[in-house]
Amino acid sequence: MTVFHFFNCAILTFGPHAVYYSATPLSEYDTLWTSIKAAVVYLITALVKLVCLATFLNVSESESDNFDPYQELLKALFGFIEVAGLYFALTQLTHRNISQNHKFQAVGLGWAFADSVLHRLVPLWFGARGLEFTWDYILQGLEANANLVFSISLAALGSLMWLRKNKPKTLIPIIYACAGIVATMPTITSYLRRGLGWYLPKVVGFELFSSLLIAFISWQLFVACQRPSN
Repeated sequence: MTVFHFFNCAILTFGPHAVYYSATPLSEYDTLWTSIKAAVVYLITALVKLVCLATFLNVSESESDNFDPYQELLKALFGFIEVAGLYFALTQLTHRNISQNHKFQAVGLGWAFADSVLHRLVPLWFGARGLEFTWDYILQGLEANANLVFSISLAALGSLMWLRKNKPKTLIPIIYACAGIVATMPTITSYLRRGLGWYLPKVVGFELFSSLLIAFISWQLFVACQRPSN
């Protein structure tokens, strides 16, 4: 039963990445190598971010469950290291002759998969195989799905910011605002958990809803920027 629960949680956590790759034109255009390179960039970026957090943050055990605005502000600022890494993955890595639409999806997919492996594989391996059933790892899988949507949305917004030159000027503030919201989402969810005392199911529900909302807005912005200007 414990092994069955582990595989269910693992499929819920990592399965949507494979489904997205195979169900979209990404598999037809063989963009797997692009996703792998983006995943490597994410791992390097996460290492740099981890070093910065360990150097500048000083959280005691008594403060670990409390929301500290100063500490969370630093975390949010260091979170933009990942945005810089995403910029590098989108603009500096060499890609095959794939369209801008497929490029940001491949980069976002690799980015989200690397994040899930780094932050969820080990807890899943040691926790989901426990003798006592818990919903925490199912919620963790749902959280990984929300992160997949967030990552692809952020890659789409980054593609509009850094690769699309002839975008309507009226949409530029909206693009940057949406990108800022996605980049600071860990701080927002931390405030909901520690500041407002939300339980994990409520936080995950918020993440799922907000990820779909951001994805819809990003899609509308992408479509609007592709329209020929008058």
